[in-house]
Amino acid sequence: MRIHIVDAFTDRPFGGNPAGVLLLDDAFPDDGRLQDIAMEVNHAETAFAHRLPAGGEADWALRWFTPVAEVAMCGHATLATAHVLHTTGAHAGPVRFATRSGVLVTTPGPDGWITMDFPTAPLTAVEIPDGVGKALGADPLAAYDTGPDVGDLLVELADERTVLGLTPDLRALTAHSSRGVIATARADDPSLGHDFVSRCFFPNVGIDEDAVTGSAHTALAPYWSARLGRDDLTGLQASRRSGLVRTGLRGDRTLLRGRAVTAIEGELLT
Repeated sequence: MRIHIVDAFTDRPFGGNPAGVLLLDDAFPDDGRLQDIAMEVNHAETAFAHRLPAGGEADWALRWFTPVAEVAMCGHATLATAHVLHTTGAHAGPVRFATRSGVLVTTPGPDGWITMDFPTAPLTAVEIPDGVGKALGADPLAAYDTGPDVGDLLVELADERTVLGLTPDLRALTAHSSRGVIATARADDPSLGHDFVSRCFFPNVGIDEDAVTGSAHTALAPYWSARLGRDDLTGLQASRRSGLVRTGLRGDRTLLRGRAVTAIEGELLT
C-alpha cells in the first residue's frame, strides 16, 4: 500500500504541516490498525480514505488519526488527501468526503489552490479561565469556546509579537480544553500578506504545537471576520514551519483555501 507524506498549506517542501495519506483499497481496517499506522507515521495527523460506491452523497470515506487518538475534524490532512487524489489521478474535480464532521467538499483550482468547505465553528464567549494566562505566558484579552467538533479554547492576545513569543507550559494547558488552545492576534502589518496570526497547542491529543491547523481556522474565520468587517481573510499560523490559510466566511460554512506539496512517497510493508 502506498503512503504519501504531504506538506499542506504551503507551496514548498518542508513548510506548512506534514500529513500522512493512505488510500485504501476497500473499507477501513480495525481502529487499532489505523492507530498503529498513525503512531508509526508520527505526524500531527495521518489520513485514511477509501472510495465509496457511486450514487451516494459522498465519493470517499475519510478518517484522521494523530499518533495517539482519532480526531473529529482535520483541515490540513483533508487538504493533503485531496492533493493526493488529484495528483495521482485517483479522482478528478471536486471530492465529497464522508467524515465524522459530515460531508466535506474540496475543489481544486487552476492556480493550484484547493478550496475546502467546512462547517463554521460556533463561538461562545467564556470567562477567561483561571491559570490560562500563566500557562500561555501571556494574559488573554478574551476567550471563546469553539464547540465540540473543534474542541479548543480560542484566546485573543495583545498583538502579533506576543503570539510569536509564546513559550507555554504545555502540561498546564491540558486543563483548559478537550483538544487545546488557539492563541491569536491581529496582524501587526497586513501589508505583509496576512490579516491575523495564530499558534495552536494541542497537548491533549499528542501534538505540542501544530504547524498549520485548518480546523482552527473554522473558528478564527468567524472571529476575525466579525472584528475586521470582511468575509475573506488570510491567516498566518506562525509555527516554526508556518503556513497561510485563506478563509472565506459563508454563514454556517467556512471556506479554507491552501496549497500542498508531496514530499515523500513510499510503501507500507506490514
